[in-house]
Amino acid sequence: MENPAIEVRNLAKSFHGFWAIKGISFSVHKGEIFGFLGPNGAGKTTTLRIITGLSRATKGEAYVFGHSVSEEEIWVKEHIGVVPEISNLYPELSVLDNLIFIGQLYGLPKKERSKRANQLLKDFDLEQKRNVLFAKLSKGMKRRLTIAAALMHKPAIIFLDEPTTGLDVASSRHLRLLIKKLHQSEVTIFLTTHNIAEAEELCQRIAIIVKGKIIALDTTQALKQKLPADNLLLIKIDKIDPSLKQKLSKLPAVKNVILEDYLIRIQSDDLNSVLSTIPSFLQQERVKILSINTSSPSLEDAFIHLTGLDLELMKIDKEMKG
Repeated sequence: MENPAIEVRNLAKSFHGFWAIKGISFSVHKGEIFGFLGPNGAGKTTTLRIITGLSRATKGEAYVFGHSVSEEEIWVKEHIGVVPEISNLYPELSVLDNLIFIGQLYGLPKKERSKRANQLLKDFDLEQKRNVLFAKLSKGMKRRLTIAAALMHKPAIIFLDEPTTGLDVASSRHLRLLIKKLHQSEVTIFLTTHNIAEAEELCQRIAIIVKGKIIALDTTQALKQKLPADNLLLIKIDKIDPSLKQKLSKLPAVKNVILEDYLIRIQSDDLNSVLSTIPSFLQQERVKILSINTSSPSLEDAFIHLTGLDLELMKIDKEMKG
């Protein structure tokens, strides 16, 4: 039987008595985009650092294509690419020179690293910026170049740590398209993110980690099916009052409320009860209902159902490092 691309067995990490991850186990299939989804401080980056050999586990072990990370660290690092949340490239070097330098570090022959660098500039739409200093690039271009640099030595696995954090909408969309294109080349992608919509769009399977424990791991569709399909209500309204969320949450049979622009998402175990009270309540609040519909569960709904966490926790951009 072929070894999984990544295998984690009973992994745990303690920082001065605080257990950041608590005996987690999972495997990543060769060629898939695997999402590691969780809120701030859940243990995502700590897990990534252990798998990539940047940190030591207190207990347990991680394997890359059957090779122990702790015992065969050099082999592992030769076969993976790591894209940290904060770029590790050199601001004083040009776009092209950064790639050439990374190729040197990995021991690529001069002719090969030049050819590889130029191909990556083309693949990542950076050809016109080849002579621009890294420090002068936009955030989106810096992120693209950081991913390109991690691919210089043609790794079998690439680790992306919160790849779209801090990017504008257009740059985030462009980067997700590049990740999809990269997936078509059969590279295994390990993606840590707090962005639920991003995980749903990109990943074949997702592990949800909360407080150092994996509470669910499955395909996106299977995760959504853990939530009954008939308990979601979508209400489009003419205006948004931030106080509505708290007020709606206190109504009978309402389990959770999400406000998104001019849309209210209500989770309930008894929609009939909610439907009998919502119209009059919103009328009292002088809020006009434009439309009202039931909805199939989203990954956001499944996440809330599985974790019990408020969705606002997932909007924190920075993860506690350690």
